[in-house]
Amino acid sequence: MIQIEETQIRELIYHPFRMDGDEAKLNDSIYTYQDAGELETLKKIFLKPFLNNVSTYEFTHAIDLKLNVLFDLSSSIRQEKDFVSTSKQIAKHLQSVSKHPNIKDGDLFIMKFDHIGLNDESYQGLGIYKIENKENFIETEELEKGHAGLQFKKGIGTKRLDKACLIVFTEEPYTLFIIDNAPIETDYWQNEFIRLGMKNDHINHTNQFLTLAKTFVTDQIPKDFEVTKADQIDYLNRSVEYFKTHDNFDKGEFEEEVFQDEGLITSFRRFDSAYKQENRIDIDDDFSISAQAVKKQARIFKSVLKLDKNFHIYIHGDRDLIEQGQDSDGRKYYKIYFENES
Repeated sequence: MIQIEETQIRELIYHPFRMDGDEAKLNDSIYTYQDAGELETLKKIFLKPFLNNVSTYEFTHAIDLKLNVLFDLSSSIRQEKDFVSTSKQIAKHLQSVSKHPNIKDGDLFIMKFDHIGLNDESYQGLGIYKIENKENFIETEELEKGHAGLQFKKGIGTKRLDKACLIVFTEEPYTLFIIDNAPIETDYWQNEFIRLGMKNDHINHTNQFLTLAKTFVTDQIPKDFEVTKADQIDYLNRSVEYFKTHDNFDKGEFEEEVFQDEGLITSFRRFDSAYKQENRIDIDDDFSISAQAVKKQARIFKSVLKLDKNFHIYIHGDRDLIEQGQDSDGRKYYKIYFENES
C-alpha cells in the first residue's frame, strides 16, 4: 500500500482541541523537528499505523465536491496557501461537527508530507489526527546528590491512533486512508468531518471481489449443490491462489480456473449480480490485483476442516488427495493420501 521510507514532514502544527471552540486557544506556530531521530519517531506514530490499511476512500458530496469543507481546505494546503491559518480552519470545522455529548477533547495534529509512495508513484499528502487518549509513561531524572527521581506522566506514544485521516494528493478527489477507533455514536469523524465514500480503485476491487467470492462459496454453493466442506475449502483455496498468482484479474478467467463447472459458473454469475446490487458496489470485470489486499484477505479464507471436537484438517493443496466416505456402521471418514510426514 503506501510507502513511507522516503517521506518527509514539510509542516507540522498542533492545536489543543476543546469542545468550547475558543479560537484564541489555537496555535500560531509551526513545529520544526530537530533531527532524523525526531522525524522517525513522528513517522512511527503518525504514518506507520496506515501501512496495514487495505481500504481506500475519497471525498464525496451530494451536490458539488467543492462544497465538501475538508476537501476544499486540504486543496488549499496542496496549493501552498497559508498552512497555519488553514489548519485553524480545519480545527474549527472539526469543532463545528463535534456535537455529540460523547465526543472528547483531545490534541489535533495536522501535517503536510512530501514523498508518500503509492502504487510506485510519489505524492504530497496531508495528515489530520485527533488524539483523545494518552499513554502513561515514566520519566527518569538524573542522579543528583545520591538521589534519582521518577515522574509519572501522560503523553502520546505508539499505541493505536484514535482518529486519523491521511490524504494522498493523487488526482481529485484524492485518495484517503482512514483510522477511526471510537464508539459508533461518534461517527462524526467519517460522516460529518471528512464526508467520504469508497474509492473506485483496484485496491477496493480486490477486497470486494474476494469477499464476494468467499460469501458465494460458504453461503450460496451449499444451497444450490451438494458439496462437502472439503469441496468448499478447495474453492476458497483456488480463489486465493488465483489472486496470488495473477497480476491482473479477469472475471471470465477466474470463473474457469476456480469453478470449472458450467453449472457452478452460472450460479456464481447470478449471485455476483444480486450481491453487487444488494451491497451497492460496482466491481470491474478486469483490474490490477492489489497484492497487499490479497495478503490480508487470505487470512480470513479458512482452510480448516473441523471434525467434531477431535480433529482439525488443514487443506492447502490438491483436493484429489482427500476422500470422504462412510463405513458399514454409518461412521463418516476422510481418507488422506500423502508422500512424506514431518
